[in-house]
Amino acid sequence: MQDLYGLPITCTRDGTREGIDDFVHGFISFQTKAANILTAAKNDPENGLANAYAAILYMLLEAPAAPKLAQPFLDNARHATDLTPREQAAVEAARLFVAGDIPKLIELCEATVSAYPRDMVMLKLGQYHTFNIGDFPAMLRIAQKAQPEAEDIAYAHGMLAFGFEECHLLDDAEAAALHALSLDASEPWAHHALAHIYLTRGQVAQGTAFLESVAHHWADLNSFMHSHNWWHLALFYISAGRIEDLLAAYDSHVWNQNRDYSQDQVGAVSLLARIEFAGVDVGDRWQDVADHIAKRGADTTSPFLTLQYLYALGRTYRPESETLLKAIEARAGDENRHDWQVWRDVALWAAHGIAAHAAEDYEDCIRFLGKALPRLSECGGSHAQRDLFEQIHLDALIRAGRTSQAQQVLEMRRTFDPEGVPLNAMLADVYEKSGLPQQAADARARVSSD
Repeated sequence: MQDLYGLPITCTRDGTREGIDDFVHGFISFQTKAANILTAAKNDPENGLANAYAAILYMLLEAPAAPKLAQPFLDNARHATDLTPREQAAVEAARLFVAGDIPKLIELCEATVSAYPRDMVMLKLGQYHTFNIGDFPAMLRIAQKAQPEAEDIAYAHGMLAFGFEECHLLDDAEAAALHALSLDASEPWAHHALAHIYLTRGQVAQGTAFLESVAHHWADLNSFMHSHNWWHLALFYISAGRIEDLLAAYDSHVWNQNRDYSQDQVGAVSLLARIEFAGVDVGDRWQDVADHIAKRGADTTSPFLTLQYLYALGRTYRPESETLLKAIEARAGDENRHDWQVWRDVALWAAHGIAAHAAEDYEDCIRFLGKALPRLSECGGSHAQRDLFEQIHLDALIRAGRTSQAQQVLEMRRTFDPEGVPLNAMLADVYEKSGLPQQAADARARVSSD
């Protein structure tokens, strides 16, 4: 048999093949049908590829329980026989993922895409992991290896676009994203890449109009892609001062999907924090987010995720924040993990800065978080997502009365958000406190004109 992209698969059952196709397409298009691989794998425990994909799906939960859930499927996959070399690579990828050997997994993904450029699962998995360690040139390199053999696959171009965008090659990113949409106007990762491009260029009106025009495509996607693309639209609402639309987006889309999933949780955390930094009262919205995050316990699956969990727990004065901070300290000392130095040299400083912010010790927040910011990309997340930590640092500067430093940061931010309503309101206040009434008036005028 063959999968939907014409790659040979060792399979004798139509139901298994359909489950494999649902996973391949669902994984790269963010559709819920990806979960159909679990039933296919359970019904065909001797199929190596189906069981490898089921193990990978469980690992994508990004939770401490994931390896245990994945292990039975991995065991089935490793006992399978007569697999093609590509299928053997998928089984090995699942094994490396469960074992936490991410550097070798990335190497395997790249080598597999080089040999089989239409293997969209290994392309997506490779980009997922290179993104999580902040190796953005590798993200781009893996995506380029799929071309030109995957020229007809819209999702390959969407992944190429995001690789370009995270390398700050915006014109190339825009061309790739638009090409993806010429093949499939509903391609959500291309929508996502264009959201990044408009944000980085400061094209708030254009970005808002584009995302609003394609938002209907996200209705039935998985919780991450639905909530995350709405999260991007909400960032434009913040800049434009559209508070009613902003809060509606949060309530109806960002925090209204899968509240137990890691990405939905950090999306809610980072958006609530940004809304507050913009001077908007969020009411009691923090409590429900913190309630769900508290259930995670001492979750140090990913530094990028964990730091945002810590912010939510600290913001709501939960005792679990101390437990999580201690877990971060322990993780930073675990030299048996491939990324322990990132935890020690970056995440640990950021964590103490976040804890200091929660304790209203803004000088310590500035000191600790300032050490982490130059290397924060190593913790994962896009530059748009990591901007949360820049904003926490900026908030500490303002609250600590460091107006000269705050002015520098705000004016640099105005290069990509020139007419931003909350940004210019902050600038007006900073200039007033700095004894620069004309500049304060100019900033207020930008708010009023909007």
